Amino acid sequence: MSRHQILTLIAMASINFSSMICYSILGPFFPNEAKKKGVSQAMIGLIFGIYALCTLVGSLLLGKYIVQIGAKFMIVAGLFVSSVCTVLFGFLDQVSDGTVFVVLCFITRCINAIGFSAAVTSSFAVSAKVFPENIATVLGFMEIFTGLGLILGPPLGSWLYQSFGYEIPFVFTGCLLFATVPLNMWILPTAVPSSQNSFLRLCTRMKILLICFVVFSLSSGLGFLDATLSIFAIEKLNLSAGSVGLLMIGLSLPYGAASPVFGVISDKYPSIRKWMMVIGGMATAVSFCFLGPLPVFHIRSQLWLTVLMLIVVGFSLCMTCIPTFAEMIACAHENGFEEGLSTLGLVSGLFSAVWSAGMFFGPTIGGYITQALNFEWSAGVQGALILAYVLEYDPNKNFH
Repeated sequence: MSRHQILTLIAMASINFSSMICYSILGPFFPNEAKKKGVSQAMIGLIFGIYALCTLVGSLLLGKYIVQIGAKFMIVAGLFVSSVCTVLFGFLDQVSDGTVFVVLCFITRCINAIGFSAAVTSSFAVSAKVFPENIATVLGFMEIFTGLGLILGPPLGSWLYQSFGYEIPFVFTGCLLFATVPLNMWILPTAVPSSQNSFLRLCTRMKILLICFVVFSLSSGLGFLDATLSIFAIEKLNLSAGSVGLLMIGLSLPYGAASPVFGVISDKYPSIRKWMMVIGGMATAVSFCFLGPLPVFHIRSQLWLTVLMLIVVGFSLCMTCIPTFAEMIACAHENGFEEGLSTLGLVSGLFSAVWSAGMFFGPTIGGYITQALNFEWSAGVQGALILAYVLEYDPNKNFH
């Protein structure tokens, strides 16, 4: 690799790692803290979900105008906004219970999400621009740091919360994210503009739509776990907030460990990417059904089963998700989109938007079903959603 490529990898790794730590610290303790302030499970799910909804809108808009705004500026400005909002979120425990708390949570999360979408959408596009022949391998490498952030975030957040209270986890991680701003200002070059393409034209391709549904169903499952797993583990498995943080490692550790392997396989054998998505999706769907497990199986909720299913979900999600971005870029090029930053911005914006749509759907609808029924049935619904794309996606068919 050239010096430019190495520095780009360092910059992208710092974005993935710090952003994911900031995102994942909420899971172990925030739902329970919100419950103490009189917030319902459905509203907690919406607080998690609104972040993804705003990321969806931000990704579409910023992906469309990445050339005019500039990829470097989007990354630096996005990291700055996200870090400030993360710190501010740590002081919301000082406000009164009920409506004021919920409204301020929504406002802070929405602005944070816009900053996050700017940084992530641009980082996808920059990575694909700098490594055009090895995008899946590079994304697999990047997912190591995504996994590390997701691994360290919950236990770190739990420990800081139990040791120092509500504010410190957010202040610490917000400052960590802010430290990446000068790093990326120094490392990243100013991108060279290229011509424009159309989101509408991209979304009329059947293969793109099918891959989008794959991405949507996977992120929906992850978002659902963010908003509901901690309360299920505390109430049904009798775990403490600190233990919940360790429990979540069962999902993020295998995901981060397997990402570079599946990335290399995806780039080396592009013909099997479709099968990776189908097999991984099937394993993910089955794992969600046994996560609770579904009441129809008449199996009691047990810690060892939950941990095992989270490990399987981590591996299978990785197998399914890693090939999707490379497949979307390949499909765009097959349909006449030129190889430039404009196309990469469109694809990364669409990918981030669909991922965010799932992250909104999962905690919002999942939180409502959990409140109306229970976690076991809600997890089964997520498994059924993933199974739907497995049954729909035929790897032997050549979509264009």
